[in-house]
Amino acid sequence: MAILRFKALTDLMNREVPKMVFTEERAPEIYGELVFNDEAMKKYLQTSVYKQVKKAIESGELIGRDLADGVAAGMKAWAIDHGAAHYSHWFQPLTDGTAEKHDGFINYGPDGKVIEEFAGKHLAQQEPDASSFPNGGIRQTFEARGYTAWDVTSPAFIVGSTLCIPTIFISYTGDALDYKTPLLKAIHAVDKAAVDVCQYFDKNVTKVVANLGWEQEYFLVDRGLYLARPDLVMTGRTLMGHASSKNQQLDDHYFGSIPERVAYFMRDLEIECHRLGIPAKTRHNEVAPGQFELAPIYEEANIANDHNLLLMDIMKRIAKHHGFEVILHEKPFAGVNGSGKHNNWSLCTNTGINLFAPGKNPKGNMLFLTFLTNVMAAVHKGQDILRAQVLNASNSHRLGANEAPPAIMSIFLGTQVSAMLNSIVEKVSDSKMTPEEKTALKLGIGRLPEILVDNTDRNRTSPFAFTGDRFEFRAVGSSANCAGAMTAVNAIVADQLREFKRDVDALIDKGVKKDEAIFQIIRKLIVESAPIHFDGNGYSDEWKVEAAKRGLTNITDVPESIDTMLSDHSKKVYVKGGILTERELEARHEVEMEKFVKKVQIEARVMGDLVINHIVPTALSYQNILIQNVKGMKDVMGDEADSLTENERDLIRKVSEHVKEIRSDVQAMIDARKKANKIESIREKAYAYSQTVRPFLDAIRYHVDKLELIVDNEMWPLPKYRELLFLND
Repeated sequence: MAILRFKALTDLMNREVPKMVFTEERAPEIYGELVFNDEAMKKYLQTSVYKQVKKAIESGELIGRDLADGVAAGMKAWAIDHGAAHYSHWFQPLTDGTAEKHDGFINYGPDGKVIEEFAGKHLAQQEPDASSFPNGGIRQTFEARGYTAWDVTSPAFIVGSTLCIPTIFISYTGDALDYKTPLLKAIHAVDKAAVDVCQYFDKNVTKVVANLGWEQEYFLVDRGLYLARPDLVMTGRTLMGHASSKNQQLDDHYFGSIPERVAYFMRDLEIECHRLGIPAKTRHNEVAPGQFELAPIYEEANIANDHNLLLMDIMKRIAKHHGFEVILHEKPFAGVNGSGKHNNWSLCTNTGINLFAPGKNPKGNMLFLTFLTNVMAAVHKGQDILRAQVLNASNSHRLGANEAPPAIMSIFLGTQVSAMLNSIVEKVSDSKMTPEEKTALKLGIGRLPEILVDNTDRNRTSPFAFTGDRFEFRAVGSSANCAGAMTAVNAIVADQLREFKRDVDALIDKGVKKDEAIFQIIRKLIVESAPIHFDGNGYSDEWKVEAAKRGLTNITDVPESIDTMLSDHSKKVYVKGGILTERELEARHEVEMEKFVKKVQIEARVMGDLVINHIVPTALSYQNILIQNVKGMKDVMGDEADSLTENERDLIRKVSEHVKEIRSDVQAMIDARKKANKIESIREKAYAYSQTVRPFLDAIRYHVDKLELIVDNEMWPLPKYRELLFLND
């Protein structure tokens, strides 16, 4: 291992850094050239087919086989003109990535000769194995049939020589086996519920679109050093490693000058993003050394999610061409900031109104306050639902670690909005408002745009922060599929909006005027959801105490959080809301438990292998050198050597103590793992892994990291933090 380490370092030092070459390819010229977008459809589809497809995309109507044949013919011609030789249904199984099976366009013709073929049936549906992906027991090995079905709302694209068609993934029995299907249902649900509420204010609103702007954080590590770290390769994070003397203490990396070698990678990544229609816009150094961020322009949530998954794939491929490895794990390095994927979410109407932006008059601001308070109520009621989508084996290392929001869900609103909500609570009584109260309230509401002009304060410690015209769900992990979090957000808000409408209508039926009914329900929501509103420091211990007093949940154990997926409120939101069936929800609960077990199991096995086969032998070899040195000094100098070798003797004792503890803990961890593996219930097994296996990872790491400070640097078998984090220039 030490040889691999120093070979990697030598190769890195000897690498010739590529020179920046000016390219005439500007973003507007290449943008979307590998996407079967509107421009391509106009060119390659018959006019009648194009019009029907556009109508289907906008209305959500199903596409018949005849129309699919027409689309397939044009799509094939476009793909071949752009160098494609294969096609694939690109889908999102319940793993940490995407899946694809490539088929060539070739087939036998009537005369037995090879022809190029791509019909509507190939475009609309394929049949991958549904039992080999995580399915929570929905499919057994002998029940392998599953289907991928074309998502017409997300355009096809070309990667390499393959035409990729975004699809949903379902079982033979129709159960959703992917992230996209429930996301599409949640987007539809919030659309319908939001339109119904908007109708109180504007009858012209007939559609509400959920938008998403993700911010992707990631680390870049030299590929040679990465391959010399088996823990990084197999688990995505360093299971051991002492902190570098310098890491992020000086705050000098954040927004600093982008290293030249990294800039080359970013340039190539952005070019590929733009060719694939990913609107990459912002890039910068993040807080930790070796950490960076890419953020795009906002898009409709479904397409934005597809683009993020595509980005995570292409950035890994492009990084290899630059001698890098992209690390997307939420906490690859202890002691420095981990990586998140902040989900900026908003709702916009077909009339051009952002429902989270103040209007130009009291009526517009009432619409804004209606949706603001409903989001507050949704997060308050659905705090466990949101947490269950972000607290997993990898992100649990990051949440609440003085760098990311805590596991306690809360909403940051800012001083001005908070003051406005307080004003509503004070001025709107449960009884009928007086004309004076109405006038005072409308005057206050009418000033919202002016008040919020400079409301740019941000709270990095808040998991769900209002940032002026959107909400930022900051707790999402960097390796996550955004669809999980976005399904939860849209689903809980849709559920709350439906409840809001029922409550308002009930008051109207009792003779209360519409405006007064809305005011009364808004006030009720503000009061009831007050516990979720917190503008302070989410990292502080005082907040944990305060949150408990408010009745907010603070679940930090992953299996316990996963269990909340089956709560009564979760079933109300997902099952009654039409997002997931109870069978699908239970399956996802089982899948998440199984994921947790397997990830901790892999980490435990890698840890045991590394320390017993690499760290301990290295430590003992160094200890033998110290012993021989002490013996040699004794032979040469006699008793006089005792005082001169005191330091070496102390190191020998320390090495022995750490090695003893490591061996003992590794064996105890193996025994705990074997015992847990005998448990049949995946739920009980997950709790066993969390409570009896996982703690050993930190215990063992402590002693390994102490040995790293003792053992000769040239003998240490693994690249150290100072090498992994600072050698990317």
